[in-house]
Amino acid sequence: MKVVVTGSGGFLGWHTRLRLRALTDHEVLPVDRDSWAGLTEAVSDADAVMHIAGVNRADDETVRQGNEDLARGLAEAVAATSHPTRVVYANSIHDGNGTAYGLGKGRAREILAEAAEATGGSLVDVRLPNLFGEHGRPAYNSFVANFVHAVRDGSAPTVNDSEVGLLHAQGAAAALIDGLTGDARRIDPPSTPATVQGVLDLLREFKASYDTGEIPDLSTAFRVDLFNTYRAALFPEHYPIALKPHTDPRGTFVETIRVRGGEGQASFSTTVPGVTRGEHFHLRKVERFAVIAGEARISLRKMFTDEVVDFAVSGAQPCAIDMPVGWVHNITNTGSDTLVTQFWSHELHRPEDPDTYPEPVRPQGASA
Repeated sequence: MKVVVTGSGGFLGWHTRLRLRALTDHEVLPVDRDSWAGLTEAVSDADAVMHIAGVNRADDETVRQGNEDLARGLAEAVAATSHPTRVVYANSIHDGNGTAYGLGKGRAREILAEAAEATGGSLVDVRLPNLFGEHGRPAYNSFVANFVHAVRDGSAPTVNDSEVGLLHAQGAAAALIDGLTGDARRIDPPSTPATVQGVLDLLREFKASYDTGEIPDLSTAFRVDLFNTYRAALFPEHYPIALKPHTDPRGTFVETIRVRGGEGQASFSTTVPGVTRGEHFHLRKVERFAVIAGEARISLRKMFTDEVVDFAVSGAQPCAIDMPVGWVHNITNTGSDTLVTQFWSHELHRPEDPDTYPEPVRPQGASA
C-alpha cells in the first residue's frame, strides 16, 4: 500500500513513520511544510492518506483557520485523483467542544470526509486524547514535554492539577495504522488516566534514580513510556554514564545495572576486531550497553535524520550508553583484542515479539 503522511516532520508524524517502518511494508510518502507544494502529486497514485498535519499553538483564529486550510489543501489533492482514496484523519477528542481548536478540527473532518467520499473512498476519524512521547517539543506538544525538560534542567514548573487521559505517541500511531484497513469509520484509542501532578512526581522519581545510573521502577507500560520520554530528552548530553570501579588486591568489581522494579534481562557478547553488531532500532525497549573489556565505538542515528552520534568507549574506563527509542544503533570493535560487552533490556527477550527492527546506522554510501 502506498501511504501519504502529512505532517511527517512533526512529533506524531515522526512516531507514525517509525511504526510504519518497523511493522509494515507500506510505501510511505512523507509530506511536511517544505514539501506541501508537492501534495497533489504525492496523493495522485496513493492508496491512502494519513492526515496528521495541524495547527494547535497560535491565536484562536489562526488555529481554527489553519486546520481548515490544511484540510482544504488535502481535499483539493484528493479531488484531483481518479481512484477511491481512504483518508485517515488524526483528529482530537476536542472536536465538538466549542474551542477554536475543536471547531477547526471538526470543520477539517467535514471537509476531508466530503472529499474522500466524492472519490468513492472514505474517511476514518481517529479521535486522539492528550499525547506524549519521545522528542515532544516543550511549550508546543504537551504539558508532559514541558515537565520533562523542566525536571531535566532542575527547574520547577507551574502545576495546574487535574485529571487527564494520556496516550503515548506510539499508541496514537497504532490507531492511525489500524485505520488504513478494516471497516471502522471512527477509532477512539484508549488513554491512561493520570493527574498532572502525578506525572510530575513520576518524572522526579525517574530523575532521582537515573541521575545515579539506576533504572527506575518500570513495572507498568505507562512507566516505561514516560521513562523513555524522559531519557530521550537527555540524549546525547547525559551520556556516557560513568560506572564506578571498586578495586582491591583481588581485582576490580563494576556494577553495570541496578533496577528498581519490573522484569529485565542481561547478556554479554564477545566481538572480534573490526566487527559491528546491532544495526537496528526499537519501539519500546529500554536497553543499556556497557563495555567490559576492549575498545569500541557505539554509534546512533535518530530515524529519518542523517546525523550520527558516536561514542568511543573502553573497558579501561567503565561506562554505559542507553539506547533511545527510535534511534538505530550499533557497536563496533575498534581495538586489536576481543571486545566484551554486556547488554541489558528492561524486558525479557520474546522471540515472537523481539521489538528489534533492522536498519543501518550509516546507510550505504554515507561517510563513516
